[in-house]
Parts: sequence; structure tokens; C-alpha cells
Amino acid sequence: MSKPECKSCGFRGVCRDSAASWVFFSIGVVATVAMRVIEPLRSVSPLYGKISWYVGVAGFLLFFIYKYLGSRRRSEVIRLSGLKEKLESNSGLTAVDYGVLAELVCSEDNWKERVNFFVIFALSAAALAVALWMDSAG
Repeated sequence: MSKPECKSCGFRGVCRDSAASWVFFSIGVVATVAMRVIEPLRSVSPLYGKISWYVGVAGFLLFFIYKYLGSRRRSEVIRLSGLKEKLESNSGLTAVDYGVLAELVCSEDNWKERVNFFVIFALSAAALAVALWMDSAG
């Protein structure tokens, strides 16, 4: 569902989250969780730890391929539009240039990415605390 401010926006659809972005966001979160629970699962069963490792590594592989392709697409848009050179030379921007800028800004203003970073940070801190506790408990 679109935000109310998107209904009259000329860039409607550019900032909207795609189904693919939700799928890869979910893959990234699952991979993060899987990588952080390897040691606790390994203490239950080595097989569970190994499965968690494979899920995490495969998930990160898919997630970072998606992120790389998005980054490459944005770089290509910048290169083809000549936007970097126009900004460096302080030459006037066209309506098309402003559209390209709006697309780039919308693609970078991504709350899912911030949530993903927070999940990685929080679960890494929790995993470190649990590992220290497990190691000290013997």
C-alpha cells in the first residue's frame, strides 16, 4: 500500500518496495539469525549447527548478490545519465536528471536496510554474550 504522500508524487513507484526487496530482506534476516545461532545449535547437535551454517552462508550469498546487482544498477544509471559529471561541473540539471536523482535518493532511503543492520548488530551482540556465557560456564 502506498503512503498518502506518494499518491500525487511524480516518482510514485520508484520509492515503493518491490516484492523482491521483501524476499531478499527476509533472506538477509534469516541468514543473520542462522549465522548467530550456529554455536548454540552445535551444542545441541553438530548436525543442527552445520545446517545453520549452510543456511546462513547460502542466505548471505543470495542477499549480497541482490545487493551487488542493485548497486551495479545504480552505478550504471549514474554513468549513463552523466549525472556525476554534471554535478561536478555545476552545470544545469534537466528534468530527467532530477528524476534520476529522485530515483537514487529513494533507493538509498531504505528503512529495511537500516532494520537489517540493526538485526545484524543486535544478534551479533547477543551471540557474543551467549558465547561468552557458554564458554565461562564450561
